[in-house]
Amino acid sequence: MIKSFVKEVLAEDVGRGDLYALISDPIPASAKIIAKSAGVFSGQLYANALADIEDFEITWHIQDGEKFETKKLLAEIKGTSHTLLKIERTLLNMILHSSSISTYTSLFVKIIEPYGTKLLDTRKTRPKLRIFEKYATRLGGAVNHRLGLDDCLMLKDTHLKTISDINVFMKEARKKIPFTSKIEIEAESFEQAKVFMKAGADIVMCDNMTPDELSVIVKYKKENHPDTLLEASGNISLETIESYAKTGVDAISSGALIHQSKWIDMSMKMD
Repeated sequence: MIKSFVKEVLAEDVGRGDLYALISDPIPASAKIIAKSAGVFSGQLYANALADIEDFEITWHIQDGEKFETKKLLAEIKGTSHTLLKIERTLLNMILHSSSISTYTSLFVKIIEPYGTKLLDTRKTRPKLRIFEKYATRLGGAVNHRLGLDDCLMLKDTHLKTISDINVFMKEARKKIPFTSKIEIEAESFEQAKVFMKAGADIVMCDNMTPDELSVIVKYKKENHPDTLLEASGNISLETIESYAKTGVDAISSGALIHQSKWIDMSMKMD
């Protein structure tokens, strides 16, 4: 799967062929990948796949999930001049995109870690990049939420509009979904959260609530449904996440890990 993805990324950049290769013969070449800003590195699996596909060598000076500082030598690569110039942008784009998400995710993790709260990613990923982007959040310290509709039954507000009796629906759901699958239901109020806990939800997502509202639900859950997991979600940012973690909620999910991450900087320098 990784190699198929990398081949598509490379093909997007190369098109019908690198025009540079028409002009001169290839010569032995080497280059260095240098960090121009600090961060958390990720993308190594994809870079290695590119090296296999295009037959060049990578010597790593960092591993997936490790932190790095500005001017850090991340990797050295060797191959022909045609190959290194052909793969330059594809290689940099993959490790930049991935490392940027990992770096931003790590900032959230650092804030909530003292409270024992798990950080979850979401399905708000760029089309065709879900596995790639969730790989990056995981290396930044997050826990992957579901990958798709076949991974946990989640009932959001849109689903609930089609359900007349949540208790009847839950009984049918338990009969039909896999035994190992969990059911998560989105609640927009304390009253809804109580109903969904009583109905047997494994996870209740508290959506777009204030920390004060969430604190009330956490207290109720601990006293009445201690086995139910609570997830906070909805416009939770780097600036507000600590106030949610302080409530004692089990997990916090944020699409911002991916769609609000800003690219860090790296470059390839030919020797």
